[in-house]
Amino acid sequence: MANTTSGTVTFDKTFAVDEIIAEAYERIGSQVTSGYQLKTARRSLNVMFQEWGNRGLHYWEVGDTDIDLVEGQAEYTFYRATGDGTSATTAGGTSGTSTYGIADILEATYRTGRTETTQADSTLTKIARSAYSALSNKLSKGTPSQYFVQRFVDKTTVTLYPTPDSTAAAKFVHMFFVKRIQDADATYTDATDIPYRFVPCMASGLSFYLSQKYAPQRTQELKLLYEDELARALSEDGSDASTYITPKNYYPNI
Repeated sequence: MANTTSGTVTFDKTFAVDEIIAEAYERIGSQVTSGYQLKTARRSLNVMFQEWGNRGLHYWEVGDTDIDLVEGQAEYTFYRATGDGTSATTAGGTSGTSTYGIADILEATYRTGRTETTQADSTLTKIARSAYSALSNKLSKGTPSQYFVQRFVDKTTVTLYPTPDSTAAAKFVHMFFVKRIQDADATYTDATDIPYRFVPCMASGLSFYLSQKYAPQRTQELKLLYEDELARALSEDGSDASTYITPKNYYPNI
């Protein structure tokens, strides 16, 4: 007799914030009994998501878009959120939209032929601040061949060199970027912006964070479990291409 299965693979989609918090409290031998316990756990969950930004590249947060170039404009700004400002106009297939929450630019190309049946890409070289500073005439116009990225608290800027000499719709910069992980907000029945591979380390990580507040005698044990779960998730999240970026794992002594 064949076993009957659920036929679904959506646990990560339905694993809401309140259930993640309940799971973490249970792991430290506690239960959620007050609104403040929910609030402090959600705060810890968001702190952990911020810390994950220091762990390396998260492939599920990689996206791509096009920068609509403006003749004579070298710098293009992408804000953290709409409340911080209006991001540069991007296309991503539809002209006139904007992209928010970019943490860093991974690579970029100068592309011609957006509206044509064929396209031509020229790779742009990402340069450091010192290299950009050494450029003698930053207002020089031409076809961009280099770009310089600055990351601020509320925005990320991309500065092209040479400065674009055309506003033609068929000429633009196509870039791959990594986004910030979305916050866990006060709608506790919402899911998180985390793929299924990271669900185990999200639960173990939150239990580690909560142990520092409610069960310090278990902190070291839970820290080791969290780091082990996170290392496996980061390894699985990596690209299986012949050349790829491997996130740097961090194992502090506690």
